[in-house]
Amino acid sequence: MMAPMSLTDDFMYQRMMERDAAYDGRFITGVLTTGIYCLPSCTARKPLRGNVKFFHLEDEAKAAGLRPCKRCRPELFYRGEDWDRSLYEGLTARVAANPARFADAEALAAACGVSAGKLGQLFRDHAHLTPAAWLKRARIRHAAKRLREPGGRIVDIGLEAGFESESAFYRQFGLWMAMAPGAYRALGESGDGRFTLTLPEGYRTGELIAYHGRDAQSLSERVTGSLLQKALLLGGKPALLEIDLAESAGAVPQAHCRLTGSDDLFAAHATALRLLGLTQDPAPFEGRAALAKPFASLIAARPGLRVPLTATIFEALSWAIIGQQINLAFAMALRRSLIAKVGVLHEPSGLYAHPEPAAVAALSVEELTAERYSRSKAQYLIGAAAAVTDGRLPLEALEQGSAQTIEAALTAIRGLGPWTARYTLMRGFGLADAAPIGDSGLSTALQQMHGLEARPDARETELLMAPYSPHRSLATCHLWLSLTKDAG
Repeated sequence: MMAPMSLTDDFMYQRMMERDAAYDGRFITGVLTTGIYCLPSCTARKPLRGNVKFFHLEDEAKAAGLRPCKRCRPELFYRGEDWDRSLYEGLTARVAANPARFADAEALAAACGVSAGKLGQLFRDHAHLTPAAWLKRARIRHAAKRLREPGGRIVDIGLEAGFESESAFYRQFGLWMAMAPGAYRALGESGDGRFTLTLPEGYRTGELIAYHGRDAQSLSERVTGSLLQKALLLGGKPALLEIDLAESAGAVPQAHCRLTGSDDLFAAHATALRLLGLTQDPAPFEGRAALAKPFASLIAARPGLRVPLTATIFEALSWAIIGQQINLAFAMALRRSLIAKVGVLHEPSGLYAHPEPAAVAALSVEELTAERYSRSKAQYLIGAAAAVTDGRLPLEALEQGSAQTIEAALTAIRGLGPWTARYTLMRGFGLADAAPIGDSGLSTALQQMHGLEARPDARETELLMAPYSPHRSLATCHLWLSLTKDAG
């Protein structure tokens, strides 16, 4: 990191004035009048030449009594951390603790010390949401947590979360959670295990049922007409979640849910939202259809399409590893063999809950190769499960972090490449801008859409998917369905 002797003070001052990021790490600018030190690329107002002192090392700037700039965050740069990522994750923690402190996106920008444009880019990159949508979600999560606790009037909880009025709270909560706040609180009371979700107008039942029923021999879920049954592990015990979509085509479309084998209806509600694809709103993407004309016809064919998620993040990760570089039918067979081996039977239904990470981590490679897994696939699956179990890959904790943090954590595990990570981001973490680059079905759909002579490679696929950011997860589902309803 030491600057070459050829870098004179005058030269370094010029680089600083031009905000030249190429010299970040080669020298440090100390601003004597404010007592801070900066990277050469810092966007803050530039000091006069006589108020600047240059340093070769960060420790030298600290020894001179200077503190790091809060805008360019040189201390993060020298620790090898990503400034934007740290900024986003720090803001996430502050908002989660007290969302009412932040009235709107302008307040978020002020808290970060960045412009509105920079804030928008920050949230597109790390949350795949606009700042306003992200703030609403944070308020809903805060209110939901309080509603799961005893005490407090519902309206007071909404105001505490930062909603400007009772009506705004009820409206937004209903949109995000598919039920009123009072009905959500009632999930914590003893009852018959039943609850009802209000579905969005025009909800597409057909594609949802086709996705969950794509394996007719599945051991962990069953589709019968409009009824979806899914075995779960709740509190370490097998339970059954049933979601009846028979009335989804009514004037007020609904999903009637029932949980047996457990009284944890809050967990069942969260799982139902995931399975039904209610964690994302397709409206912002569909509103941009005119900006991506080749895709408009696909949207017209399936308006309101959503991205259904797996019941748990680990289930998505397991499926992604199992499905690496093999066809769908073989991947389904391998998944069934894993569930039969270490899944947990819910005896009344005959379905098995997907195994938890510890159960998969306890398997030997030989046990899986005996089930037709390749040796490498067995090693990758067991290794990933072990990483989740021992805390090297804390899936639940990562869910609150940056999309880039999650992807980096996944790809740090042996055998988890970009495709596996992106698929897990999409189906497990429910992130909106995770195109699984390298997916053969995605490449084929793009080839057909654009009339290409050959399927696009990874770089070409990235370029072709770029116009759909930050909605590439939904774009991927549209493209898969343009080929076959069983893809993805």
